[in-house]
Amino acid sequence: MKLHKESKGTLIVAGIAFTVISILSVYFLEMWGLAVVLPLLIIYGLIFWFFRVPNRDILNHKENVIAPVDGKVVMIKQVEETEFIQGKAIQVSIFMSPLNVHICRFPVSGDVIYKKYHPGKYLVAWHEKSSTENERTTIAVQSLTNHIVVFRQIAGYVARRIVFNCNEGDTAKAGHEFGFIKFGSRMDVFLPLDAEITCKIGQKTKGGIDTIAKMNA
Repeated sequence: MKLHKESKGTLIVAGIAFTVISILSVYFLEMWGLAVVLPLLIIYGLIFWFFRVPNRDILNHKENVIAPVDGKVVMIKQVEETEFIQGKAIQVSIFMSPLNVHICRFPVSGDVIYKKYHPGKYLVAWHEKSSTENERTTIAVQSLTNHIVVFRQIAGYVARRIVFNCNEGDTAKAGHEFGFIKFGSRMDVFLPLDAEITCKIGQKTKGGIDTIAKMNA
């Protein structure tokens, strides 16, 4: 199993903590030490699972809007997007649990025309206000169908680090990685009103593979 490059620091810190606590537990608690070590070993295994990088065949897309993350669709509604579109849009929100793959992918192909990081709060990621009040990064792409698509990485109550590796002027390729969010979070995608939404609330998505909407050229 491949691990994401963002795992290095977390695994080192977790490994040191696991080793120290295990030694102290066995030494001081004797027979009860295993009762402490076993849960720690499970947690360490879950960290490995969290940072996994699955092999996926990413296709070329023009009209399809691809799920940017693994997770569950928790919102589909018409909203006022005030940061970049400054008008009405259809918001599709996908919530990621700590057990999901947390790689963030471009939902459409085109040119990156906007990127901005916002410090903020750490409300639970499924809270509607987290889209505008939590720590987040907003990115806009001019798609190959000549539409503006805005998407937003949102930190949650547990997730406290957003990683993004794209800049204005970069070429976006649907399904390909542009960032990562650590430990539970949410991704919002803002689409034009004439987009054909193909996903449903409650649907589980596989990032880079599943189609959540279509836009005609």
